[in-house]
Amino acid sequence: MRKPWRSHRYAPKRFPVVTSSLRIAIVVHPFTLRRKGGEHAPELARELLNLGHTVRGFGAPPGVIPRSGAAEGTPTDELVGVAGFEPDVVLAYDVLSPAAWLAARAARKSSAPLLLVETGTRSDERDWRSRIGLPFAEALWGPYIRRTASLVVALDPVARERARRRGFADARIVILPSGIDLNEFRPGLASGLVLRHHVRGRILLYVGQITRERGLSVLIDAFAQTVGQRSDWTLVFAGDGPAQRELRAQIDRLGIGSHIHWIGRPRDEELPGLMSASTLLAVPALDDSVRGQHIPRAMACGLPVIASQMPALAHLVQHERTGLVAPAGDRAAWVEALRRASTAPDARKRWGLLAREEAERELAWTHIARRFEDLCLSAVAARRAHDLPAHAAPRSP
Repeated sequence: MRKPWRSHRYAPKRFPVVTSSLRIAIVVHPFTLRRKGGEHAPELARELLNLGHTVRGFGAPPGVIPRSGAAEGTPTDELVGVAGFEPDVVLAYDVLSPAAWLAARAARKSSAPLLLVETGTRSDERDWRSRIGLPFAEALWGPYIRRTASLVVALDPVARERARRRGFADARIVILPSGIDLNEFRPGLASGLVLRHHVRGRILLYVGQITRERGLSVLIDAFAQTVGQRSDWTLVFAGDGPAQRELRAQIDRLGIGSHIHWIGRPRDEELPGLMSASTLLAVPALDDSVRGQHIPRAMACGLPVIASQMPALAHLVQHERTGLVAPAGDRAAWVEALRRASTAPDARKRWGLLAREEAERELAWTHIARRFEDLCLSAVAARRAHDLPAHAAPRSP
């Protein structure tokens, strides 16, 4: 069963072709940048620069978002603001954020199309400040942003559903996943972490927070009933969190402590090697608060994935093609999935090769940036066609 992101590709209407370099403003909220666009905004800016566009970031600390050079004597971005930059396109993160409101105002003032990027994370919705602030944001500027925005780019199906709940029509939402650096994450890398912690044999890897909603109790039970009974497999937890004590107690009760390694949260530069040296990545999340950001990284490393059948995860893993998908929290299903993956080395090899191919074809930042470029060009063309006098409007082909 396959529901890839490419099935949700946006099919823009045909408008006059815009081929010139664009001036693109990227607007983020400084207090939520880490959670919403933390990696996406800088990487996208860098690739758009490589495509020849002029890019400015607004709302982020200096140096966070790559930007085009400015001529000597040009006023700083802080002085001129988004509208003063005179953008052709405005991109803003989080559809109802203050950043989106400011971007909408600048887009209207500049007569530029507004594209919103929605990450889909639900962690902020559990925060009391966000729960209180959301109704105010909806009342104060929700309708204004919806009337202004040309398109919402959702990073996964959860983000799409969130945009729908915020009142955006399906016709204005397109799913486009986050990109991955294929030079940084690639097969064949060695891992100093594995050597330093004396991890031996095949590695079932978990990367992320050690919390209850991550489904780690189910993963431990499945490991104990399958490869945890063998000497050639190790379960590696790369992360930290409040559930570690109770999980250690569970491991002690099951008598598999010698097959478990707790290596803490890896540094960014250590993660590619750790994934490349592993055999399987497990993402046993119980709800869609887990975005699955490590799945594309694993795919780029040629690492097969076993993931919960949650919307934010299952759209990335092609069952029996780049890994396996199992119902969230279903211990019997996870036991069977781990047994299937661990006893089929040829299938694992095939899954890893196909995962890398999929990452190269669909998840490379160069590919993602060109998709964004297409969306921006189409939005600009549509805006210009709309602004033409009636007698000058182009005829449909």
